[in-house]
Amino acid sequence: MTSSYALTVFTFVGFTLFTGAYAFVKTRKEKLHTQEGYFLGGRSLTGLVIAASMIMTNISTEHLVGMNGSAYKNGFIIVAWEVTSALALIVAAVYFVPRYLRMGLTTIPEYLEKRYDTTTRSMISLFLLVSFAVTLLPIVLYTGAINIESIFNVSEVLNVSRSAGLWMTIVVVGVIGSLYAIFGGLKAVAFSDVIYGYGLLFGGLMIPVLALWHIGDGNMVSGLAKVFENSPEKFNVIGSEDSVMPFSTLFTGLIINQLYFWCMNQTIVQRVLGAKNLAEAQKGLLFTGLAKILVPFIIVLPGVIAYYYFGEKYYDSQDSVYPELVKKVLPIGFLGLLAAVIMGAVLSTFNAVLNSASTIFSIDVYKRMIDKKASDRKLVFMGRMTATLLAVTSILAAPFVANAPEGLFQLLQELNGIFFIPIASIILAGFFFKSVSATGAKVSLLTGFLFYVICIYVLKVNIHFIHLWGIEFLLNLAVMFGVSRFWPQKENALQSTRAVVDMHGWKYTRPFAIMLVIITLGIYIFLGNV
Repeated sequence: MTSSYALTVFTFVGFTLFTGAYAFVKTRKEKLHTQEGYFLGGRSLTGLVIAASMIMTNISTEHLVGMNGSAYKNGFIIVAWEVTSALALIVAAVYFVPRYLRMGLTTIPEYLEKRYDTTTRSMISLFLLVSFAVTLLPIVLYTGAINIESIFNVSEVLNVSRSAGLWMTIVVVGVIGSLYAIFGGLKAVAFSDVIYGYGLLFGGLMIPVLALWHIGDGNMVSGLAKVFENSPEKFNVIGSEDSVMPFSTLFTGLIINQLYFWCMNQTIVQRVLGAKNLAEAQKGLLFTGLAKILVPFIIVLPGVIAYYYFGEKYYDSQDSVYPELVKKVLPIGFLGLLAAVIMGAVLSTFNAVLNSASTIFSIDVYKRMIDKKASDRKLVFMGRMTATLLAVTSILAAPFVANAPEGLFQLLQELNGIFFIPIASIILAGFFFKSVSATGAKVSLLTGFLFYVICIYVLKVNIHFIHLWGIEFLLNLAVMFGVSRFWPQKENALQSTRAVVDMHGWKYTRPFAIMLVIITLGIYIFLGNV
């Protein structure tokens, strides 16, 4: 083993162990045997912790690898996935989360029982568990394994094939990741995310900073100018209709997707449900919105820089370009640190999904349908068993997501449409249309699911999948209104509320939200004219 390789391994292991020790120290006195202690961090999370955990839950290796790979090939048009998130987070802070906290929710499916009925809650719980197992978890593991295997040359060191090296890396990452979620609960995940968040900020920014410094011979501005002159078209944020991200999609299905992800997605919202009060929840959401505007410097710009270095060399394997860029520009001594940050990005999302899945199964399935008198200890135990099972299935499924034609990030978004849009439709309808009945919601859930699967995988219609999200949403609404006309809601009232935290909002919510809107519009006005 060379000294440089040993240094890489040492920094990787050191940072990973430090983060694990920090999370252990911060949570060792927590009541992890209780329902709120394990699933919601004792409802004690502050705004900064919430923001760090939400960002790290969202930004995983499917972003570092997949989104940089997509930016390498398609340019800045994919920035829409990030900057428009700020607008959805404003909606979450102002409208959705105050209502969730006022109802004292533990899970989003719990709201659906209050609004519709128990069957709707059960159906959504099943949808979410399946979506975790077959989409997000395997892709997160696989993209993480690509980076770790590339940085440490696992296959070369162990003298095995690259596929075997990737498989071994997937298993190791999956096992380590599951330990956080299974034994530490939400609070351990959240506190480890804070450290990994700082690591992501530092390590992720080092890549474009060092690359531009190198390209500009010590002048980053000059380096950026050279990258721009090499391919100015890649800096434009307005995608053409035949591109991977047409600009028109911002006004159709992308709106629904962003609202679902930041306002209704259990994996994200669970952090806010663990807030100590409404003010901290709103801080966390709005700080996350600001971070989402800045994140493209880490997960989009490096991809465009990679095009300057490599040209079209990796167009047929775009998901391998980020690891290549890392090895090209990062000093040997920092490779281990970045590998640890990448590991953290995997762990944070992987842990968050496992924690959310265990919460949904324990609260929405086991306690309601199997053992209504289950103690808190029994619910925590069942949650841990669920997380273990999902971890195993995702490890087994991870290698099968390789070689996505438009890249892994695009594959993940395409698959998300199967589950996210139908769920978003019935939640939005539940909030804004009192006439929609439980029967209408259930029929809409199934028709939306079938419509999208048939259009994408059977008929393979020549319509961008984000536009299909918008069409599916309108179809779902039409079905809900039509069915509800003949089978109206028997009881059209939410159950009594029970706020469990202080409900005084953050006094800077409105000015901070206005600032986010102005910045978002400014990005499109400025880069849209490139």
